[in-house]
Amino acid sequence: MAYRSRLSAAALTTSAVLLAALSAGCGGHAGTGDLTTQKLDWKDCPAPSRAEGGGTSPSPLSSGAKWQCATMKAPLDWSRPKGDTIDIALIRAKATGDPSRRIGSLVFNFGGPGGSGVSTLPAFGADYATLNTRYDLVSFDPRGVGRSAPVECESDAQLDSYFQQDATPDDSAEQKQLVDRTKQFNDACEKNSRTILPHVRTTDAARDMDLMRQVLGDDKLHYFGISYGTELGGVYAHLFPKHVGRAVFDAVVDPTEDPEQSALGQTKGFQLALDNFAKDCASKGDCPIGDTPQEVKDRIAKLLDDLEKKPIPGVFPRQLTQTAATNGIAQSLYSKDFWEYLTEGLQQAYEGDGKILMLLSDSMNGRSEDGEYSNITAANVAINCSDEKPRYTTDDVRRKLPEFRAASPVFGTYMAWGMLGCTDWAVPGAADHPEVSAPGSAPILVVGNTGDPATPYEGAKKMVDALGKGVAVELTYKGQGHGSYDSKNKCVQSAVNDYLLDGKVPKPGTVCS
Repeated sequence: MAYRSRLSAAALTTSAVLLAALSAGCGGHAGTGDLTTQKLDWKDCPAPSRAEGGGTSPSPLSSGAKWQCATMKAPLDWSRPKGDTIDIALIRAKATGDPSRRIGSLVFNFGGPGGSGVSTLPAFGADYATLNTRYDLVSFDPRGVGRSAPVECESDAQLDSYFQQDATPDDSAEQKQLVDRTKQFNDACEKNSRTILPHVRTTDAARDMDLMRQVLGDDKLHYFGISYGTELGGVYAHLFPKHVGRAVFDAVVDPTEDPEQSALGQTKGFQLALDNFAKDCASKGDCPIGDTPQEVKDRIAKLLDDLEKKPIPGVFPRQLTQTAATNGIAQSLYSKDFWEYLTEGLQQAYEGDGKILMLLSDSMNGRSEDGEYSNITAANVAINCSDEKPRYTTDDVRRKLPEFRAASPVFGTYMAWGMLGCTDWAVPGAADHPEVSAPGSAPILVVGNTGDPATPYEGAKKMVDALGKGVAVELTYKGQGHGSYDSKNKCVQSAVNDYLLDGKVPKPGTVCS
């Protein structure tokens, strides 16, 4: 959706979000003294909370490094820094190498917005073992997320209904139903999260990161942002250019687009990923979906049309609807590793069994096997709607439908109607698009993936230009899936590691394949 709730909230971290950790409220005691001098009380991490997705306490890394958790106090309202505070949940694994060569903390944000860093970093921690030799690996639940004053909207049962709704209305009655159901969700967010809702903008999270930098004892913020994390990193660089240390942006959000342009770009990105999946399946000679790429895509489109007329059994007692199936297909396009599940899920769906596609959809939406939801959807909508100024109407969507459908016969209608997500939101949006210009910043390595469905490759160049002359260096990865570093591509990892560990910036225009 345009507000990123359905097709990109999870980014590459969807499966990890389902592991998640802890919960806390907002509106703590009035701030006393200078929050930059607070001391963090690092302890063994408890099991993830429901808001972070549930699960068990994170296991130590193969190096033996243990995960530790702490809570940082931050102002509820950054315009009143000595007012009430909220708790920001942090996690770290201390550097494993020679203490004399330790650089500092490397702070991660894995995207969404709405993803829990406290649960995601341990899930992917092994991928950053090389970086862990000289950095403390650190992540956090941004405000509104997980156990950092989480936004709460609807109950589990209500969310089951929300994700089953018809998100591609065909007539005025179905359009009204979609508008009414969206308003119901948004009203629940206002009712249940009134205190935190005005304070979850990306600029607020960026200010939290600068406080975090100081509390962690670092002169500069060394940062690794993925997906929405690149937008957060860009906003941070704009607000605090002199505080930027070594920073990497991977799976890059286009900071120049308004929500409509972003939704259309994602529509094209997911269609490109679906095209690539169809080519791959058909090239194997025994593709159970179709003999040619076009036949694969045609059969997928027909399945979705059939599901709109008649859903099939999914995860009992829920049915696999057209909306859930579209969501599940999109989830499987985030990584080439998921393509085999998409093939199997489609094959089963043709036989009347929608379980695999529904499980993929549940994963996207942060639903655990026991039916409990993390707060990723609530946080995602709250942050996006607070950031994004435009509010679209059904007339706006109808005017744009032909363009969206031309961009993707599978995802176009679904994405276009998603632009209604922030209609009637309680908090006004901040701007048409984020401000990321960062003159005076240290070099930022920007990594774009040519096959990325959720943050199309063109966004990397747009981010480089928006950061300003002499700030960013672009690296291209010719690959598939959302993100580049976690693809395990040696060229990408070598370039990123060389920069973060030794300060070696790759030549502009470097291409990895």
